[in-house]
Amino acid sequence: MEECLDKLRDLKESEDRVEFKAARHNYPYNGGNRIEPKSRRHCVLGYIVALANEGGGRIVLGMEDKTPHAVCGSDFAEGKVGELQSAIYKALGIRVQTVEYFENSKRVLVIEVPSRPVGRLLKFEGVALMRVGEELLEMSDARMFKILSEQEPDYSAKICDGLTIDDLDEKAVSVMKYRYAQKNGNPLFETLPDVQVLSDLGLMDNGKLNYAALVLVGKSSAIKKFLPQNNVVIEYRKDPASIQYDDREEFQLPLFIAIDEIWKYLNQPSSNPMVHINEGPYIFDIKKFNEDVVREAILNAVAHRSMQIQSDVVIKQSPELLTITNAGGFPLGVDLENILTVNSTPRSKTLTDVLQKTGLVERSGQGVDKMFTRCIMEAKHLPDYSGTDAYQVALTLRTEIRDTAFLAFIQRTQEERDLNHKLNILELLTLYKVLFGLSEGETLDIHIVEKLFSEGLLRKTRSEGFILSNGYSKKTGIEKGIEKGIEKGIEKGIEKTADKIVGIMRENSEITIADIASILELSKPAINKQIANLKKNNKIKRVGGRKGGYWLVVE
Repeated sequence: MEECLDKLRDLKESEDRVEFKAARHNYPYNGGNRIEPKSRRHCVLGYIVALANEGGGRIVLGMEDKTPHAVCGSDFAEGKVGELQSAIYKALGIRVQTVEYFENSKRVLVIEVPSRPVGRLLKFEGVALMRVGEELLEMSDARMFKILSEQEPDYSAKICDGLTIDDLDEKAVSVMKYRYAQKNGNPLFETLPDVQVLSDLGLMDNGKLNYAALVLVGKSSAIKKFLPQNNVVIEYRKDPASIQYDDREEFQLPLFIAIDEIWKYLNQPSSNPMVHINEGPYIFDIKKFNEDVVREAILNAVAHRSMQIQSDVVIKQSPELLTITNAGGFPLGVDLENILTVNSTPRSKTLTDVLQKTGLVERSGQGVDKMFTRCIMEAKHLPDYSGTDAYQVALTLRTEIRDTAFLAFIQRTQEERDLNHKLNILELLTLYKVLFGLSEGETLDIHIVEKLFSEGLLRKTRSEGFILSNGYSKKTGIEKGIEKGIEKGIEKGIEKTADKIVGIMRENSEITIADIASILELSKPAINKQIANLKKNNKIKRVGGRKGGYWLVVE
């Protein structure tokens, strides 16, 4: 420990990307009560943002900033280091590491700050910060543009020096050619020379093979030699909270072989049994873990992982949970909010192109749609990416069937429609969220709601909300009240609408009801009803008449 402190003493703040602060007492975590923006930046979050934008570094609290840095001791986050890490992640979306040292009972806290992701900036209170001497200044336009213009190189397109045709797995190449022929509807593709197919698919250039070829069809021995991090580890635990696994298997195989072997391992009867559901006149046999969902998730993890990070793809399976993690965050432009709507640029474009051309994955973005669709159709929890940050993608799948009535309802609804009129993912998701409720800050697309209402899949409630159609619930022969729980979700939505109205009035006290309705994309009668309730509950008051009057928000 003394050795570590000794190393810290001689570090230079600028050259070694470290920031020293005495921080004896009451050092600010964020801007606190300071008013001046420049003053607010001088806090833990401000320095984390600046260091991350520099490529990462350390904040040392409890040591003087003059060289050699003497230990003075800090009480910052004392006894609350775990809470500190969680708070930083919630505020900035990055995971820091913390270490505490002690010298003569004086405490030193070191916060290890990772680098910003490629092509992304971190901001404090809306400003991208950088360190200039003792100051934290707004990043220059030129530097911001340079960072935002970054593109993570397609490592899969890079030539793998030393990799030859002899290093390719014959079975994997055969499977690839078969899938290529099937996808294109031309059996003759199977008879083409290997070199021609490899060239046609972009895996070979002038006789040299790239890393995509290695990942897709390379022998295990070649993968271990040239890209050892291309490994999938599966751990099975009867109790997901247990540290020790009950079984473990590694798959360092070409992907065209690995995907089937991995699914075979996960799909054992003991770990992935069939669930029999009898709901009214309908009978369903559903696997705990859906094959399409799991395969798509695994392929995404392998295809979109960062090949430059020495980390395995890790799959953890238990009776009720399956988690898949891979190195590297979402591709540029993708986040938790837009994962179903954005068209992204894959991290390994060459590899992904081959998977699409051979039918292993859908076109960009459609694979995630498929996973969400399958989970909704089986009334399971939606794919959960909440464990994802800038450095890893973490997906959790749950086996619980949340509502068998909804399962029958949604299956019957799709069955009754022809191919051209089946519900799309956003429409399915709307029905799902009407039933199970919205997340914090989430709203429903009013245009989709109105379409589903016009088609008889939703009906209005007295409170201007929507619930699943009674007509459809009766058609399925289900006498359970599908409405239970829906009303709760709608009530939450109503409360959020009321809060939005209050917020709008706080920002603009002279705003009209028509303008509020336009902003929230709701009808004037619906807004009037909300305002009446707000007045009744003494949340707002109207001062003056229609002309020249204003809204008063009661604090």
